[in-house]
Amino acid sequence: MKFWSKQWKSSIQPRKQRKYTYNAPLHVKRRFLTSNLSEELRKKYGKRSFPVRKGDEVEVMRGEFKKKKGRINRISVKNMKIYIDGVTRKKVDGSDISVPIHASNLRIIDLDVKDEKRLKALNRSVKKVEKDGKKAPEKTVSAKVLASQKKGNEVRSKAKAGSS
Repeated sequence: MKFWSKQWKSSIQPRKQRKYTYNAPLHVKRRFLTSNLSEELRKKYGKRSFPVRKGDEVEVMRGEFKKKKGRINRISVKNMKIYIDGVTRKKVDGSDISVPIHASNLRIIDLDVKDEKRLKALNRSVKKVEKDGKKAPEKTVSAKVLASQKKGNEVRSKAKAGSS
């Protein structure tokens, strides 16, 4: 049986880090498949990295196919690998085969924003740039979250008043 713990904090040892990623469930492995955004996209969305999706245009930053650009063709969440159009290798019999690349070795050049959920995720915590050039985080918070925070503050203040 595979062992994976949600409570695992961190370790310096590479073997424990590998064990954590290899044995992680698919919904957690999906979060590991994020890549850095290009300079223009960073300025536009105020984010450094974002999860990759089929249809995104990426550039390979490391390895044999460095500086090659192409669209994401397929994503294997189980193996945590990404397959890109144009990044192929010839087999002995002469046929082409896609080469799997890890998401950390890619840079997103163009995002596929046809999906509304993805746009919401991009705008979830947008950082605004001030006139001075300094970044000031500005989170867009829903009314539900604000109400629950206010409720929690009221409960805490009543508990403090009751204890003293």
